[in-house]
Order: sequence, then C-alpha cells, then structure tokens
Amino acid sequence: MYHYSNFDHKFVAERVAQFRAQVTRRLDGSLSEDEFKPLRLMNGLYLQLHAYMLRVAIPYGTLNSRQMRQLAMIAERWDKGYGHFTTRQNIQFNWPKLEDVPDILQALADVEMHAIQTSGNTIRNVTADHFAGAAADEIADPRPIAELIRQWSTDHPEFQFLPRKFKIAVTGSPHDRAVTQAHDIGLRMTLQDGLRGFEVIVGGGLGRTPMIGKTLSPFVPLEDILPYLEAVVSTYNLLGRRDNKYKARIKITTHEHGIDDIKQRIEAQFSKINPLFTGEDMHILKEIERHFEPPNFKPANPPVEALSTTSHTPAFRAWLDTNITPHKVPGYAIVSVSLKKPGTTPGDASAAQMRALADIARDFGHEELRISHEQNVILPHVHRADLPQVYHALRQADLATANIGLISDLIACPGMDYCALATARSIPVAQQIATRFHALKLEHDIGPLKLKISGCINACGHHHIGHIGILGLEKAGVESYQITLGGDAGADAEIGTRAGPGFGADEIVPAIERLLLGYLQLRIDRSESFLAAYRRLGLAPFKALLYPQARKAA
Repeated sequence: MYHYSNFDHKFVAERVAQFRAQVTRRLDGSLSEDEFKPLRLMNGLYLQLHAYMLRVAIPYGTLNSRQMRQLAMIAERWDKGYGHFTTRQNIQFNWPKLEDVPDILQALADVEMHAIQTSGNTIRNVTADHFAGAAADEIADPRPIAELIRQWSTDHPEFQFLPRKFKIAVTGSPHDRAVTQAHDIGLRMTLQDGLRGFEVIVGGGLGRTPMIGKTLSPFVPLEDILPYLEAVVSTYNLLGRRDNKYKARIKITTHEHGIDDIKQRIEAQFSKINPLFTGEDMHILKEIERHFEPPNFKPANPPVEALSTTSHTPAFRAWLDTNITPHKVPGYAIVSVSLKKPGTTPGDASAAQMRALADIARDFGHEELRISHEQNVILPHVHRADLPQVYHALRQADLATANIGLISDLIACPGMDYCALATARSIPVAQQIATRFHALKLEHDIGPLKLKISGCINACGHHHIGHIGILGLEKAGVESYQITLGGDAGADAEIGTRAGPGFGADEIVPAIERLLLGYLQLRIDRSESFLAAYRRLGLAPFKALLYPQARKAA
C-alpha cells in the first residue's frame, strides 16, 4: 500500500499545526463559531446533534494493521471506545472534544492518515472496489490510479471551492462493487486493443434528486485520464450552479444542459489542457504502482476441509458460505468481516474489535485491511489454510457473524441518533429488522438481498439503490418510513421505485416481514433472488403485500 513521501509528511504536519492554532483561537474566543466553521470543515470536523464528529479519510478504503490499531487507540483515548465505518469507506468518531482534536489529527499523521477533504465543497475521499488487488475478476488493481487522483485533488488550488462536494469512485472490475454510477464521476477500467483505459461516467448521485450517471466517454486511455478529470471538474467548476445548493451537484448540471452539451464543453476543455500535462503524471503513477505490488503469497496448501476440526462445525461452514469470496491467487480467499451482528449498530466497531482485526491482518492477512462501502471490513489476502484460525479469532472478537449479502447485512446511516441533518431514526429500525429476521431463521432462505436505510432525504444510507430501500422522514412531528423497491448498485444500477405511503415507526418492521414472506411465495424457486423476482413481476404484487388493506378495499 501507499506510504507517505517527505512531501506528504510535511503537508499533513503543517495542516495539523495550523488547525491546532485555529482551535486555540476558537477556545479563547478569538474566533466565533461562524468564523471557525469553514476551518474545521476543511479538517473533517462537523458539529452534530450532541457533539463534534470527526470524519477520517481512509483512501480507497485501504488500511494496514498499524493504522487500524491507531484508530482503536483514538477511539479509546479520545472518544467513547468505538468508531463508525461509513458508506464512503471512512471512519467517524462521534464524541471527540474540540480541545482534543489537534492531538487526534497528530495521532493520525503519525500513521500516515488525516481528515483533510472529508468535508466541504471539494473532491472528497476517492473510493474504490474493496476487493481491489485481490478480486479474481478484475482487469487490474484500481488503487494506484485512485491514489494518483487523491494526490492530484488534495489541496488542488482550483477545486477547493467547487459549487458542491464532489465524489469519485474507481473500479478495475466489470463487476461493479464501487457503485460507480452513483458518483459525480465513476471510472470503470476497460481494455481497448489491449490497452488500459476507463469508461468515464458522470452525473450520478443520490440525495434528494437521485440519478444514475451517464457515460461521458466509453474509453479514455490511461495516459489521458488525469487531464480528462481536470477537464470535467474545471468545466463543472465554471458551469455548476451556485445559487441553490440543492441544484449545485454535477448531476443537475448534466441534467439541465444535457449530456451531449456537457461532453462538448469537456472535450473542448480537454483539448486545451491536455498539452499542459507533459507526462509527469504517468511517471508519478509508475512510482505509485510500486507501492501496490502484491504481497509475497504463500503456495497453495491442502483444502481447508482437511486441516482443522473447526472446519467441520456448521457455524464455520455457514461463515464460509457467506463471508468468503474467491481470490485471484490459488489457495487464497477474500474474507469479509461483518460489522452487522443482529441487534448492533451497522458499521460500528469497538476499540477491542479494531485491535483484533489489526492482529488478524498482521498474523494472517499480509497486514492489509479494507473498509467496504457496505460498512464491513475486508481481509483481502487470507490463505485458505488459515481460514479456521481466522474464523476462531473473529469469534473471539464477536466478529464472526455469517451474514454477508443477507438481509441483516444492511446499510444504515447514523440517522437522528447522531446526525444534525436527519429527520428520523435509522439505527433502531436497522436493529429491529436484523433482530426480527435472525429470530425467524429466514435469512438464508430469503438469500441475497440489499436493504439500505437513510434517516433523511440526503440518502447517506444509499436507500435509493437498495433492493429494498427505507427512507425515514418526519411528518407533522411523527417519524414516517417510505419504502422503495428494485434499486440496485451494480453494473446495471437502478433507482428504486417508491411503493406507496409511508409507514409509522411501529409499522415498518411488520411491513418488511410481509413483503419478504410474500416474496418467498412469489419466486419461481430458491435460485430467483428478490431483485430478480421484482424485475420479473414488477411493482404490483409487492405493493399488494405491503398494503393489504388497500387490496381489500379494492
């Protein structure tokens, strides 16, 4: 993985020193909260419902065990003993004291981490496929180009005050695990005549106006990708609306001007600036790629079944079925560690659990960890012979829940329990749904299902692209939960369709139960997933399941 250069160390150290002085001035009253706000946001510090919240960048979701151990130390020393992993592959600390934040930033800098550009109208943390460098289906590891984009966009003098925040996702696989079509720019690696390049998608996004991105170019050669990105962002910087923040994202710009007009403007801008890129970016990329050389993999061993008595237990077998993904190297596996034990807060990990994950990565995972946009932790390189020991260690840390891709592996934003923007609670709804279906013992029978919950229209829980999406809203002082159906984040991404009127807080779990019990009757057989059945049958039969009173009235 990438290690800081001398420039990186100096840059981050200066930012810590600057922010320490700014915090001192805020605490002694020299700066008002209004004056301090833009300064703290530049360093990822928000003011939420109950306390400050610090959002720490985890570039393209990649961590080493030393960094994970440092996050555990921060959680224990300066927070309430846990951290919250987010859908942007970041981690948030929900309870830091303002006077402690400079020390937290210094602790992050000590392990080559920071919180820069995790807020504000800038290019945010670049996200990527959480299986990058390990996936059996990828063309190439997308993280070197993601790191190049991170370096290019960090403190970019032209892009510190964009019309609105800007998010870029990169995948190196045709199986889109990076949700590229729901980002301001999505990059999908492709090959053309044996040469690497990217399909460039623009104008995707969720929030109050969800849109699936449109293809701006089917193929931009690798050597042109950085000037092409510069052309896209600089065009948006001049064209994007600043009169209304709800219409300021590039998805609205693209929608209002049309993809053809936007493409024409970007191509013209690209022609102007491309000659200014003299190839130095590709030299930098070559240097970055050295940081992402694969680890020294061990040779393949006998099958895991022959290695341990643990391997014969039903619980271990269930975990293998749901939490293991094929690796591109024979003898290895990708392990997804669920942070969604039923009844817990999705995405939360205690300091003890973070240390356990760091130890497992050190002992069995070539020191590497990833954070997924689905709020889980990935061990990308585990030898299959070590799987029983990894499973045992995860069980000791209460991290061996076998539910990846099932209903209890759901995404939920912090909602009204923490977030100043939320209008409804999402965490309790997530906990109740996961607990209910765990008790019903129906998770495995229902099969693959993406359920996502947001506590407000800003859609941090990605409900628009859930097979089942739940949006919590406040209406006349009462929480109401709308259900959308048929959304998808994959290669054929779709925005879900609203099923009908919202449900009260005490009605939403029974509604989901009716919906899924009905699906079990509607599907052709066990091989037909919920999403496949919805696409085959359409909204009507599922809506009838959700609103049985309306069916009787008709």
